[in-house]
Formats: sequence, structure tokens, C-alpha cells
Amino acid sequence: MNSLDLPKPPQETRVVVAMSGGVDSSVVAGLLKRQGYDVVGITLQLYDHGAATHRKGACCAGQDIHDARRVAERLGIPHYVLDYEDRFRDAVIDRFAESYLAGETPIPCVECNRSIKFRDLLATARDLDADALATGHYVASRPLAPGSSRRALYRALDPARDQSYFLYATTPEQLDFLRFPLGELPKDETRRLARELGLAVAEKPDSQDICFVPQGRYADVIARLRPDAAHPGEIVDTSGRVLGRHEGIIHYTVGQRRGLRLAVGEPLYVIRLEPETARVVVGPRAALATSRIRLDAVNWLGEGPLDGLPDHPVAVRVRSTREPRPATLHHDPVAGTTEVVLATPEDGVSPGQACAIYADDGPRARVLGGGTIRRVDALQAGAARAA
Repeated sequence: MNSLDLPKPPQETRVVVAMSGGVDSSVVAGLLKRQGYDVVGITLQLYDHGAATHRKGACCAGQDIHDARRVAERLGIPHYVLDYEDRFRDAVIDRFAESYLAGETPIPCVECNRSIKFRDLLATARDLDADALATGHYVASRPLAPGSSRRALYRALDPARDQSYFLYATTPEQLDFLRFPLGELPKDETRRLARELGLAVAEKPDSQDICFVPQGRYADVIARLRPDAAHPGEIVDTSGRVLGRHEGIIHYTVGQRRGLRLAVGEPLYVIRLEPETARVVVGPRAALATSRIRLDAVNWLGEGPLDGLPDHPVAVRVRSTREPRPATLHHDPVAGTTEVVLATPEDGVSPGQACAIYADDGPRARVLGGGTIRRVDALQAGAARAA
């Protein structure tokens, strides 16, 4: 077996590297080339890169495509740019807008990995007779057993960089073809390697924003995509008492405190959004506490079928910035429902967010899958269930 757990010498192993133009994927390409693999770089043009050429913190656009091309030239590997704008708009941007208008808090990076990078790009890699598709994600994968072609997904070595939350939707078949060479490296080592390899992107800042949402201004993007979608409505408390008015629920997210412009003498938070009535429901922080979460579109990476799994102790992550917390997984095969019950309530859990499921809450825990949050049950009486 070579370093990618494939039964070929590196020079006979073709690896397609998804090159975003950043330091992480560039180092992956450089390391694999140095190890003797037959490396092919592919960069995806995902949206109108002309408008974002000079914007810092973007990915897969403008300057990033140029940077990826320069890295490929430095390494002496073939490099291709694929125009996936239409696919990205249909699969990611439009779904993001629809979810946001439904009062949800979508995670478009999960859908991009699921629908674009690990479906369409992976198919392209196979068309190129590649043996694997490698990315710069900070997540680890290892064979389920020595010599096995089936692989399991784990949190990265560097907990501050771990991206497993965004990759829970990777299917077992995709996982067998994917490789994540940075999963066992800390970020500072990645930058050191970039300098050692002589890559011009060694000091390039990491992307911070969702690529098509400049400076995190979600409402601006929704207003541009759906100009007639913002409807004014009422701001009410959990009992239905009107406290004020707003100019559209697209300006609010669950857990938000600032920008409510309410003079009621106590801190209030957005508890839920009701798109059918265009109402923003607010309440005290205690009303944000959630103990039971219903999941949809569940992807299961654990052993055996999910349908045969009894109530099972797991750990879950409801936001990328939070560590996994102990919970119990309950799947009802008759009703076709999957729920997690949190051992300790979480604040600010919103429909549309991702819930990643782990075997435990340890730093190198195995990823068992996850799903999209469809309903949350609040603890406080009077904090009504979100639809």
C-alpha cells in the first residue's frame, strides 16, 4: 500500500486534487507531487468570478483561480478550470435562498460538498481515470480494517481546524474514493510546508466568508436573488404580544440579539421565525434552550443500517464553532424519523442548520454521519415548537 492506502506505487497512482487557490489545497498538491504521484489539479469556477476578483476571503473565484494556476505551474502539474457556475447556482445558491426565506439558517458549504465537490467533481475525477480525489479539508479518513477498501471518517488532528462538521454528508462510496492528506497536520505545519515547497500562497489568508456572501451579509444576497421576497411583519413575544415591526425575516436569525430595536427593558433574542405569518418571535435567552432535535436527510456512516440501531449514545455538533456534546440518537424506522436528545441543552439551534453525529466527544472521534435540523423542541414552557 502507498501513503494513500492504494495498492499501487505512487508513480502509477493518479490523484485529482481539488485546488481552491488557497494554501491548504495547494500544499496537498505539492505533497503528493513530491511523493511521486501522478497529480492533476482541478479548480472549480463556482460563481461570477469577475465580481469577486479583488475581494479578500473568497474562494473558487477570480484571484483564487489565478493563484491555483500559479501553484500548478510551480509544481509542474496539469491544471484545469471547470465552469460549474450553473450547477452551483442550482444546487447551492438557489437552495440557500429558499431555505433562508423559509425561516431557516442553511449551511451552504455542506450542500456544496455534497452536490458539487463530492458528486460532480468526483465523477469528473473518475472520468480522468483517477484512483482518488484529494482535498485540503482538515478531516481524517482511515481504512475500517487493515487492507480494507472501506474507510471511516474522523475529526482532524488540529481541533481548531477540524472541518468534519461540513463533511458529515459524505457517502460511504464517496469516502472510499476521497483522501484528506491534511487531516493529520496542524495548520502551522501546513504553512511551513507551503514555504518549503516555494508556493506563493504560503501566507495567503484563509477564506472566512461563504464564497457568495460578502462580509457575511446574508440579507443582501437574498434581496438580490429574490427582490420581492422580503415582507414586513410583526415582532412578537412568545405569548403573541406585539412588540414592534420589522422589514423582513431575512434580516434575522435564531439566537440574534442585536438589531431588534425594541425598548422593553430586558435583553431579548430571536427564538424562531414564522415565514407563513412573517413574524419574528423573540424572548429571553432561556427560551433558546433546546434539548430535542428532529433531523432530516440523514446520512449514516456508522456500522450497520440505521434502521436496526437501538437508542444509541453519541455526541453531536449543532454549529461548526461548538465542540461535540453528548446526546442520545433515536431512530424510528416505522415513522422514518431520526432525533437526537441532548444531555445538556444547547442555545440558538435553528432549523436548516447541520447536526453532525460523532461516536463520542473526544478530539479524534469518528464521524457517524448527520442530518439537516428540521425541528427543535424548546425547554421553556411557552417557547413554542418551531415548525
